[in-house]
Amino acid sequence: MEKEVLITIDGLQSLDGESDQVQVITPGEYYFQMGKHYLLYDEVAEDYTAVVKNMIKIQEGKIEIVKRGPLKAFMAFEEGKQNSGYYDTPFGRLQIGIRAERIQVQEETDRLTVQIAYSLQMNEQFVSECSIKLSVAPRSSIKL
Repeated sequence: MEKEVLITIDGLQSLDGESDQVQVITPGEYYFQMGKHYLLYDEVAEDYTAVVKNMIKIQEGKIEIVKRGPLKAFMAFEEGKQNSGYYDTPFGRLQIGIRAERIQVQEETDRLTVQIAYSLQMNEQFVSECSIKLSVAPRSSIKL
């Protein structure tokens, strides 16, 4: 796959029959090194002018998300395992717990699709059932 990609992130959070959906489409960079896929992209966090730098590392059975900037986070997803991490905001640090129920990675020559179903905890309290679908395609393949 080319270095310059378009990353689409579809997120869904569900609790008590109600759902909250979000979609982010952003340009980014793709690298494949030592058997791992890396995605790098910037985002401007709501209510901030500073840029949040994001890195997603995809490897066999594990996905890691790292955020740096005014929002800092480390999240690890491993199928069937509970992982703890943090989410730092200018208002304080939240402890998060992630239990990935299912991780699916589909690799094609010029596309990468990742689907994750997981439960989310904050400060040791259940928050919601969540899912993420991450789609990556070369920018040159997107017709605008």
